[in-house]
Amino acid sequence: MAELEADSPPVTNAASATAENVKAFIAGGFGGVCAVLVGHPFDLTKTRLQTAPSGTYTGAIDVVKKILARDGIFGVYRGIVPPLFGVTPIFAVSFWAYDASKKLILTLTDNEGTLSTSQLAAAGFLSAVPTTVVTAPVERAKVLLQVQGQGLSEQKYKGVAGVLRHMYNEGGLRSVFKGSGATLARDGPGSAAYFAAYEVTKKALTPAGSSPSDLNLGSIICAGGVAGVAMWALAIPPDVLKSRIQSAPKDTYSGILDCARKTIAQDGVAALWKGFGPAMARAFPANAATFLGVEASRKMLDKFM
Repeated sequence: MAELEADSPPVTNAASATAENVKAFIAGGFGGVCAVLVGHPFDLTKTRLQTAPSGTYTGAIDVVKKILARDGIFGVYRGIVPPLFGVTPIFAVSFWAYDASKKLILTLTDNEGTLSTSQLAAAGFLSAVPTTVVTAPVERAKVLLQVQGQGLSEQKYKGVAGVLRHMYNEGGLRSVFKGSGATLARDGPGSAAYFAAYEVTKKALTPAGSSPSDLNLGSIICAGGVAGVAMWALAIPPDVLKSRIQSAPKDTYSGILDCARKTIAQDGVAALWKGFGPAMARAFPANAATFLGVEASRKMLDKFM
């Protein structure tokens, strides 16, 4: 297995370790905001395809047409507030946890500053564990806002506050964190592919004798886009189940396996791949924007911290 240099500089003391953690946290949050601004219309389309009754839409283009006809151009940004405010901590925790996981693996394996592709993937998987604590409630609020008004359904929520009240009143914290297992099932393998693909692509695009940290913006955009495609190539089936669990009435499903069984029984195996087109259309530009935001803000932070 090829070994790649860990991008993070060696940590010599507690103060520099704290500074690196803070920079990873801030840069991840900035990258997340970039991802939402670019990717939300695609995500909305994906969620509606995944959660709508069979026959509601003929495809992604039909979803967009109906959104525009009903809600106008601003309709494609329905439900953006939860992820816009939520992605800052989500991506911040994700990139911080990935950075910390790389350091942990380096410490345990004594690799002298290098990590194999499988070790980078392991660090990516580990990053999804703490991130799920933030991701699950944000995704649940986002999904509920995105699916309301679908078809002829009523507008139940007037904003984020209304959704949060509904979630808590429905079943307390258990309701707020509904779909956490499915979220981790999506983001664990997805993050493993995400970060490993980014590091491997950066390494492949790095000229001989240069460092991956010195890549130009075009190469970072390319590597970030590839990372997004790699993640969503794995993540769609658990994402479908997550969206259905989080948008369904209380007690519809007993868990992710029950959701999978009922989804396949009702709509066939193909239902697990609903939303694949919009997700893949979103994957490259949104994640290119993510890593561009992360790398640009990290370089800026390096100058001041």
